[in-house]
Amino acid sequence: MADEFKEKIAGEITLSSDPGKTIRKWREEFKLSQHQLADSMGISHSVISDYESGRRKSPGVNVIRKMVDAFIKLDAENGSPVASRYLPNMKLECIIAMDEFTGGVDEQTFIEALGGKNLNTEKMPSKRIYGYTIVDSVKAILSLGSEDYLKIYGWSIERALVFTNVHFGRSPMVAIRAHPLTPAMVVYQNPEKTDPLAIKLAKLEGIPLVVTRLSVEDIIKKMDALKEGK
Repeated sequence: MADEFKEKIAGEITLSSDPGKTIRKWREEFKLSQHQLADSMGISHSVISDYESGRRKSPGVNVIRKMVDAFIKLDAENGSPVASRYLPNMKLECIIAMDEFTGGVDEQTFIEALGGKNLNTEKMPSKRIYGYTIVDSVKAILSLGSEDYLKIYGWSIERALVFTNVHFGRSPMVAIRAHPLTPAMVVYQNPEKTDPLAIKLAKLEGIPLVVTRLSVEDIIKKMDALKEGK
């Protein structure tokens, strides 16, 4: 799908009656300065300006290919917000892994598999977990729009959202609190420390807030074992 997106941009520039204007349109769509684009392409900053102003004739195929590659590369470094908007079925850059449990997994069994500790000590009805999504919290903050948020829930909202790259854990819980959909569980993978506000928000939402010290790779292995019923 990414190749199709590249072809769309390249084709639009190539076939445009005003290639410079079309280059500028896409550069601004990707929220890039002329300097950022030129640096990524390894060319002089004035070249981009000359193309956009029409002082330089339309770029050749190789230059356009290099330019489009730079657009996609720089977008990916920011979590692919533009690509995911144009390609709604594209896997979000912030999602590290996700899967479903057909019959569900008991909440306590899930926590034990992670070697986790539930920081929400208030007694709540136990839920079954029907899936999980491992999310890079920093990339999610940078790239997730409201229209993308549903994608992290997969087939069921009765799932555990596992957040990596967590320092204090306030932002993920604030985002969950602000959104109408609530997961069955939130897990922080190896946080530095958990903000008391995050725990308070978990209590308000009535969901477990679990901390695990497992690596991402080990979490995925544990999830695979749960799926296989081991």
